[in-house]
Amino acid sequence: MKIAVLDDYQNVALEMADWSGLAKRAQVDVYNDHLAGPVAVVKRLQPYDIVCVMRERTPLNRGIIERLPNLKLIASSGPRNASIDLEAAAAHGIQVVHTGYFGSPTVELTWALILGSARHLTEEAAAVRRGEWQHTIGDDLSGQTLGILGLGNVGSKVAQVALAFGMKVLAWSQNLTAEKAAAAGAALVSKDDLLRQSDCVSIHLVLSERTRGLIGARELSLMKPGARLINTSRGPIVVEADLIQALNARKIAGAAIDVYDTEPLAPDHPYRRMANLLATPHIGYVSRRLYERFYRDTVSNILAWLDARG
Repeated sequence: MKIAVLDDYQNVALEMADWSGLAKRAQVDVYNDHLAGPVAVVKRLQPYDIVCVMRERTPLNRGIIERLPNLKLIASSGPRNASIDLEAAAAHGIQVVHTGYFGSPTVELTWALILGSARHLTEEAAAVRRGEWQHTIGDDLSGQTLGILGLGNVGSKVAQVALAFGMKVLAWSQNLTAEKAAAAGAALVSKDDLLRQSDCVSIHLVLSERTRGLIGARELSLMKPGARLINTSRGPIVVEADLIQALNARKIAGAAIDVYDTEPLAPDHPYRRMANLLATPHIGYVSRRLYERFYRDTVSNILAWLDARG
């Protein structure tokens, strides 16, 4: 058996779990680079029986799966992976297995982005390194309003922190009830009212046909000039071109985002040059404890699959 571990950007996969049991039964190859094009992905993966994917970094769509005749198992981190074509995998007799997951790292990064944007942390830290001192005036959070789009496992925990900061919390999603919002310390309002009233809007929705492009030019125009948009969910929920235009025109004070339409972000992408945007490279789930969970479960899943085959 040949196993490919893909997109190990930090070169830590083999440190996060005990792979010795697999190494005795299979060849394990770890790749630290990212291949974007389907031709390159197919060329790399054709020899492999098992492919380990980290979240949605490498898509495995029908066109790719159909060109991998040796593939028998896809081991994905996380409970679901929208970039894997499950129907195509099933049609070709390929089993797909998933790992456990917990959302606390994303909650923590959300607040790092909110605070970093509100207090201009990257700009001020860079000024200190240049030998300078105090360029900006930060925004208070206490007494402000946080609007949360999506009050699920992550959004509800983000709300708890907001309440500890003394913020008012508004919430909206398509299926959210007033009772569920109240249980999280939030008030249910319409999407438009949330955008109009919030000083900070944080997105915690699953990407679907209902949420793709949910925040575009019209929605951004409803936000206060001093408001900030935070996205640690999925890039396509926000229309990139519209957010770039709003930030360039200073229609909102700023944004802080961890997710993008295409990842990794292109070297010449406008997001890399915008002073009122705090951008991080999709690290919401990149924490030591969660990585350990991902890779340990991946090893266990593959071993269980091998054992079942006899």
